Amino acid sequence: MSHLDWGLSGKTVIVTGATGAIGRAVAEGFAEAGCRVAVVDRDQIACDSTANALGGGHRGYGTDLRQIGQLPALVGRIETDLGLASVLVNIAGIILRTNDLFSVTEEDWDAQHDINLKALFFLTQAFAKRLADTGTPGSVINYSSQGALSGGLSGSVVYNATKGAITTMTRGMARSWAPLGIRVNSVAPGLVDTPMLKVPGQTEADREAMIRSIPMQRLGLPEDHVGVTVFLASDMARYMTGAMINVSGGLLMY
Repeated sequence: MSHLDWGLSGKTVIVTGATGAIGRAVAEGFAEAGCRVAVVDRDQIACDSTANALGGGHRGYGTDLRQIGQLPALVGRIETDLGLASVLVNIAGIILRTNDLFSVTEEDWDAQHDINLKALFFLTQAFAKRLADTGTPGSVINYSSQGALSGGLSGSVVYNATKGAITTMTRGMARSWAPLGIRVNSVAPGLVDTPMLKVPGQTEADREAMIRSIPMQRLGLPEDHVGVTVFLASDMARYMTGAMINVSGGLLMY
């Protein structure tokens, strides 16, 4: 094997949250690497638009990931359309900010856990089961957050509880499925300049304070996460599993 052989050309990759800022950038990266990309997000029109923008050979799948019973069928449809997927990137997630923890409702809790954690687990289960059944090696990349370690900014405690669980679950999956040739790693973004970072009432001074807290003195960009995600999916990372990769401009160092 060449040391620069990424081993990704012709593979089918599932990216959830693929019409969002980071998800779309990651989908573009896999398309550039020669993969067939299954663009998975809530809205079919947005999924189709993103898939078409990637070029030929990609498909959009408008999906409510909370419908757990439908996730094996989704994996099956993707296999029928694009071939057996051997890479899954779990980026889909929501945040419902509540600065006063006394005001968090059960609905707030359930909404974030259902999308960020429960759906991620059961989609990954369905994906990994197909790999196990066919004896195919594969790679899962779960998106966590720096907040999994720091607790996050005000208003994101419940969101970051899901991210802490994702980090732990990634390690458990990695240990369980390593004998099957299925690697599971996670990416932990820091403060990324996307709509999810914006908080009602946030001032320019607040934004500048956030930037000053980052040693590299800028917010992350969606495209900053492409290289590490494609790397983790590739043969270049073939001896890595259970890792959390910090992509935060030095916001946290570990």
